[in-house]
Formats: sequence, structure tokens, C-alpha cells
Amino acid sequence: MKPLVIENLSKSFEGLQAVWDVSFQIEAGERVVIIGPNGAGKTTLFNLITGVLPPTEGRIHLFGEEVTHLPSHRRTRLGIARTFQITNLFPELTLHENILLAVLGTHPRQYVMHKAVTSFGPIVEKTQSLLSEWGFEENMHTLVRNLSYGMQRQIEVIMALACDAKLLLLDEATAGLPPGEISTLSSMILKLDPKITLLIIEHDMNVAFQLAHRMIVLQNGRVIAEGPPEKIKVDSKVQEIYLGEEGVENA
Repeated sequence: MKPLVIENLSKSFEGLQAVWDVSFQIEAGERVVIIGPNGAGKTTLFNLITGVLPPTEGRIHLFGEEVTHLPSHRRTRLGIARTFQITNLFPELTLHENILLAVLGTHPRQYVMHKAVTSFGPIVEKTQSLLSEWGFEENMHTLVRNLSYGMQRQIEVIMALACDAKLLLLDEATAGLPPGEISTLSSMILKLDPKITLLIIEHDMNVAFQLAHRMIVLQNGRVIAEGPPEKIKVDSKVQEIYLGEEGVENA
């Protein structure tokens, strides 16, 4: 059963065609990186997959179930999670509280209002386990606003993992990070459970080629190239339209 199958997906906004007849599928455990210039339709495609936007045409299947018209929360329950271009955290809460809320979000106890969240042992235990696994225990009581931007990006990934995601969408995870923090976040992504399927939008070509099993190139909402990184590096259309010959050779 494939985690994601997209068939002839299109999205237009008052005559502007943001995504145009896009079709692809992803195998379980595969790492697929989407690249393309600004305005290529990458984030719009993510919004369609996660249910933020309805498609104009086409179909979306998650884990064998058609979800084209299902709301986002129903898709989340199937095992999909995402991060955003801009961090989507609670800056005035601690790191521990942010992860705790993420764990609670997919737990049956999320609607229990008469007890403190911390009274539910399994939720607290899972929160502690995630913090320990990724080496954030000593920062657990720090307000998120006081953490570096790179650490905040890592926390977003952990929050997605808190939802037990089987398909994780990462939208420009390294955007705005200095080189050292890009390396740290890239290493974190590489260490993720190989059973988790990843769909990644990435602007940094070094990172894209490092992470990808397969790459999809978008231009003006259309797929113009698809294949393993070594094929994309030498694709003349990609070199001309997006990367530039020097950029591909040096990536």
C-alpha cells in the first residue's frame, strides 16, 4: 500500500494555474525531494496533499484511501504530518509544553477538560521519550522563543513525529538557517526512522541531493523532471530552467 498517490492534480486561483496535472506516487520509506523556483507550485501542492486547499481537478490517495475531499484532521489520523516554511510553534510555551500538546493532539484524551494534561501518564511518558531520544532534555523547560531558530526547526520535526506520522511533509525545513544549523537539521532528518516516508520541499541543492532517494522538479505548476538525484543533476532541462549548469555540477 503506497503512502501517497496523486493523480492528475490541478489547482487554479481565479485563472492562475498554480498546479497543473501533477501525477506521482511514493513508496513506503522513500525520501522524495521536490525542487523548483519560487512560484513553481511547491507549497500549493503540499496544501492540496494535506487538505488545506481543495483541488480544482484530480485525486489524492493516502495509504490506499481516497482523501481528495477529506478535511485536514481526517488526513492526520491516517498518518500524515507536516512542517511549514515559517515555524508554527507556541513561542510563549516551553519546549516540553509544545511537544506535550503535539502528543495530546492525536490522543483520545485531547477532549478531556476536567483533568490536567500532565495527569495522563502515557502522554507525559511519550513526551519525555521524544525529548530524550533527540537530546533536548536539558532544554525542556526553556521557552521556545528563547531557543535558536535552528532548534525551533528541529522541534517542529519532533512535534510531527509526536503524531506518529507515517508520511512526513517538510516544507523548506532549512530555510533561513546558517550553515552549521543546516547541517544539524539535515543530520536529524537522515536519522529519522527509515519506515517513515518523507516528502520534502528544499531550496538548498546540497541538502536536496543529500536527502533524496528521488527528486521531482516543478516549473510553473508542472512536473518537468523526475528521477534519482544523479539523473536530475545532469538533466539539461533542469539545468536550463532551474539550477543552472554551474549550480548542478557543484551541488
